[in-house]
Formats: sequence, structure tokens, C-alpha cells
Amino acid sequence: MSGTKNARTAWTLVAVVGGMLALAYAASPLYDMFCRATGFGGTPQIAQEGERPVLSRTVNVRFDSNTDANLPWRFTPLQREVKVKLGEEKLVHYRVTNLSQRPIVGTSTYNVTPEHAGAWFNKLQCFCFTEQLLMPGQSADLPVVFFVDPEMDKDRRYDNVRTITLSYTFFEAKTERAKTLLGSVPAVATGKGG
Repeated sequence: MSGTKNARTAWTLVAVVGGMLALAYAASPLYDMFCRATGFGGTPQIAQEGERPVLSRTVNVRFDSNTDANLPWRFTPLQREVKVKLGEEKLVHYRVTNLSQRPIVGTSTYNVTPEHAGAWFNKLQCFCFTEQLLMPGQSADLPVVFFVDPEMDKDRRYDNVRTITLSYTFFEAKTERAKTLLGSVPAVATGKGG
């Protein structure tokens, strides 16, 4: 009887540990989905194009760029700051340059500060989470189209928000898609051909 009880206890522990591992594995994607849906943690909203009012109230939107220390790219916004009316769509560009002697695929993440403004910052077009293949020395201008939701003006808690910073960080992509992109580069471009 005690052998059966011990086996049952062991299987219960295995199930608990397995469940904990599954939750740990799912935590990051679930947290990311939660942040995208709610704007939590400064995550901007992904919006659809459409009609919205444009108000006279303005905010300054600043642009920040970072690269992982292991990624030999230069990454800068072409404009450091723009003033936009709430509801107004705005197009800005970031420039990225591969400073290395090899093709590299990079991808970026983003956030907004102050964090509580993330729920009001909406992107219509963005290069984030998309693998970018750059050949040695190649540069690319990457567009961002955004607006600040005019509904923010109705919430008195946001009256003091005068400046929002959109920050991107590029890092080298190691995904299967990145490997496929690199696999499509001719051998001469990679320095392996003759």
C-alpha cells in the first residue's frame, strides 16, 4: 500500500513540476500579449487606420534608439523630437546601418515612457519585431507611423503628460526566419565565396 501511495505522491510531484515548467515557459509570451493589449509597462498599442478627432492639445514625442552591445549596428532616429496634436498621425524614420563585414539580421523591441502613457500611444506602422537583414555597410530608413489617442484628453490623470518617449532597442535575431534570411544571401556577400 505504501508503494502505491509513494508512486501517487511521486506522480503528483512530477505533474506539479511539469505544470510549473509549462507556466514558466508560457509566462513571457502571455505577459507580452497582456502588455500589448493593455499598454502595461509602456507597451504602445497597435492601432488600425481610421477616422479620429484631432485636438488642439499637443504633446512632444521624443525618439530614443539603442543597440545591444553585441550588435555592430548604428541606429539613430532621423528626428529627435516632434510635436503632435492628439489624434494626429505622424510619420518618422529611424536609420540603421550595419557596421560589420558580414550580413546580419536584427530585430527590435520598443517601449514608451512614461509607462502609463503606453495605453494612449498607438502605432499604425512599425518595424519592431520584424527581422531586418542588412548587408555589410548597408543602411536602411525604417518608418514609424503613430498617433496619441485623443481620448487621453478626457482622462484628467494624464493632464500633466507633455512629453512621451518612444524607445527602440535592436539586437541580433537568432530565429528560424533570421537563419532563412541569412541562408538566402549569396556566398559572395557573406565573404565565403570566391
